[in-house]
Amino acid sequence: MSHTAIPSGPRARARARTVVGCTLLVTALGAGTLACGSHGEDPLAAKPYDAAGQISFNAPKDAGKKADPDKPLEVTAKSGEGRITDVTAMDASGRYVAGELAADGSRWHSTSPLAADAHYTVRVSTENEDGAPGRKTLTFDTSRPATTKTLDVTFGPKAGEYGVGQPITAELNEPVKDKAQRAVVESALRVDSTPAVQGSWYWVNDKQLHYRPQEYWPAHATIQVHSNLDGIRIGDRLWGGKAQSLTITTGDRIEAVTDAATHTLTVYKNGQDVKQIPVTTGKPGFETRNGVKVVLEKQYFVRMRGTTVGIAEGTSDSYDLPVYYATRVTWSGEYVHAAPWSVGSQGSANVSHGCTGMSTSNAKWFYDTVRPGDIVKVVNSNGDQMEPFDNGWGDWNIDWTKWRTGSAMTADSKTGANQQPTTKLTPKAL
Repeated sequence: MSHTAIPSGPRARARARTVVGCTLLVTALGAGTLACGSHGEDPLAAKPYDAAGQISFNAPKDAGKKADPDKPLEVTAKSGEGRITDVTAMDASGRYVAGELAADGSRWHSTSPLAADAHYTVRVSTENEDGAPGRKTLTFDTSRPATTKTLDVTFGPKAGEYGVGQPITAELNEPVKDKAQRAVVESALRVDSTPAVQGSWYWVNDKQLHYRPQEYWPAHATIQVHSNLDGIRIGDRLWGGKAQSLTITTGDRIEAVTDAATHTLTVYKNGQDVKQIPVTTGKPGFETRNGVKVVLEKQYFVRMRGTTVGIAEGTSDSYDLPVYYATRVTWSGEYVHAAPWSVGSQGSANVSHGCTGMSTSNAKWFYDTVRPGDIVKVVNSNGDQMEPFDNGWGDWNIDWTKWRTGSAMTADSKTGANQQPTTKLTPKAL
């Protein structure tokens, strides 16, 4: 973003008095009466002159030559020829180049990297010693880098409607470890929400970022994700590639809160309690995880077998059962599902292998009510805390202050940012 220096000194004060005086006189004489003359007394009223002879650029002037995108763009006012008041630089795709203008207007230089193989338009505003405004527009192209690696980005989830707990993901095809390089990548990955909310990226590892707001997304929001990384130099021989943009929307705010101590699941819709369901959760040794989870997927039928998670066949904990109306909340096998075999314990005891079980009719209602991205929270269980990553969407179990330290734009290496807890997976629940 360019910065415009504020004029100072006797000439600036004189110009300010002229404008104020004109304003007061127009007010006194009434609308439609122009009291200030226009006989060239006010230099600001003049048509901008061509500032070509007043400034110089470091971009190539010869036809066919291209600028090196590794070098900053510079615009300089020639000595004794006035000053630069503003510079705007933008490429053909609409990406602006950030820059700094010296306080005396003598020089402007870019502070964000130029893109490779791009076409730029630079608009410069100046003023001469008399305060008259000048303008100059310059166009130039940047060169294509030599053989390099391209950093491609894939956004997730797929386009569609989700619950208000759905995080945004960015998968990179190459690892990025250096903090400065991470900052270049992160600053080019843009997430815009309508209504607007505050949010931040979090580096889960060298190739994956997650984005979430401080609170859940608003209900019925539109979230648009895109990358400005194409052609941007990230590091030695690593340049940004193109990325497919993504748009998702949110539906109603659906929150399911399971209290393992009272054996009750309560569903809230847009803050209103709409249904209370008697449930059973994990028994000792298989306790359901505490914390916020997010619906991953829904499966009408799942065959659940203890042998797939290391429970020996024929033991007291073994099982092999058809399960219906299964709403998945962890990749390790925790579901909210129909459990007709435990109806007698639902609402009074915890007898499952970690899942939240309920009657078939209640499970069908829950299955029909929720969608991927909806919130499923468990409280008062003796189980472990839900993992932040790798076992589903546990992003909401990191408080906002800690989440912000996972950003390359704000992270402090002394805080231990980006040090991820080890994921602990437990057997598929039932």
